[in-house]
Amino acid sequence: MELRLSPRLKAVSECVPQGSRLLDIGSDHAYLPIFLLQNHQLDFAVASEVAAGPYEAALKNMTEYGLADKAAVRLADGLAALDASDQISVVSICGMGGRLITSILEAGKQKLAPVSRLILQPNNCEDTVRSWLAANSFLLKDEKLIKDSQKFYEILVAEPGKMELSSQDLRFGPILRREQPAVFKEKWLTELRKLETVLSELPEEHTERAVVSQKIKAIKEVVNESK
Repeated sequence: MELRLSPRLKAVSECVPQGSRLLDIGSDHAYLPIFLLQNHQLDFAVASEVAAGPYEAALKNMTEYGLADKAAVRLADGLAALDASDQISVVSICGMGGRLITSILEAGKQKLAPVSRLILQPNNCEDTVRSWLAANSFLLKDEKLIKDSQKFYEILVAEPGKMELSSQDLRFGPILRREQPAVFKEKWLTELRKLETVLSELPEEHTERAVVSQKIKAIKEVVNESK
């Protein structure tokens, strides 16, 4: 019985190097580690959850897929699930708000020294995540943008290193901004139309007009860079 992933999680799975030892934080039903173990991409996995219901679902799924001997399922908060003896090389945190992802990383950052890769998929506030990475000696190695069920998701792949990010890099992503795949333009032109609608409905004296106008200007500048 082979598991099939959503386009979002499939894109995340493609960022996991062969032979990794993975900690998937907020694993929900443990779909990502199960898929990777089934495809012999991992040597070992830890699926962690902070809530009892998803933890029990992950435990049940791991057993039903016959993978309990290759993985651990833990009820733990964030990086508290990481034990030094696991020799984890990759940490993934997907499907959460960017501020929550950042708070998880900040709370457990002393445990990240042996980790060679972070794979982060925030549902919002991607700039907050990029800012934390830059401030904590992580370098963006790859960025992906996926459209799944009419929603856009950014996937940030970071490894230990140094980087400096401009305000445009923080908002749009240094790699995505440089490469500008079709889905990147689709996302930001969609956002541009929304902001233009908002601006048209704001009274002339409204204090938010300057903020919205600046966002519109930034999108136009970045999307026009590739022309």
